[in-house]
Amino acid sequence: MPLGAIRSVYTVANDMDLMQAFYAEALELPLAFRDRDNWCQFKVGQLGFALSSPAEAATGARGSVVVFGATDVAQLAQRIERLGGLHLSSRDMGSHGSVATFADPENNLFQIHVRQST
Repeated sequence: MPLGAIRSVYTVANDMDLMQAFYAEALELPLAFRDRDNWCQFKVGQLGFALSSPAEAATGARGSVVVFGATDVAQLAQRIERLGGLHLSSRDMGSHGSVATFADPENNLFQIHVRQST
């Protein structure tokens, strides 16, 4: 049986309030639901992105690398850094566009991908 579509991606969060505020404001992700300090789910297109407490996460899970699509990294980078994130690097991928790597306030990595204009 072939594998189905990706259903969700989660990042392990130690401070759920801090991390929810960061992703909601820095990337303007709308909240789908929150289960106390266990789980915080955001609406991101067809894919679910969530924050998980260490207790809810798979044993030994640490961080994740989620790649979000965007049209303007510069504007996002300012907001991300103002809210406690850090811009680590940017890479031009030629015809595939560009990707910028950031760290959130708990040092989990995520990327912003911008497709090349046609």
